[in-house]
Amino acid sequence: MSFSHLGLSDKVLAAVAATGYTTPTPIQEQAIPHVLARRDVLGIAQTGTGKTAAFVLKRAAPGHECPAP
Repeated sequence: MSFSHLGLSDKVLAAVAATGYTTPTPIQEQAIPHVLARRDVLGIAQTGTGKTAAFVLKRAAPGHECPAP
């Protein structure tokens, strides 16, 4: 699967591609659609598998802004 199948905006996809990433890790593939749907997510995966990136992408996605705290 590629990042383009996860529901991310073209702007976010371009930014991901610019960093050199081509394929999401399993935790990203499973978490991103739920994060974009504003669901609570608990993800457990080894260090370095992209958990933080999966949640940061939501902040970068137009129309999916997080409400202010």
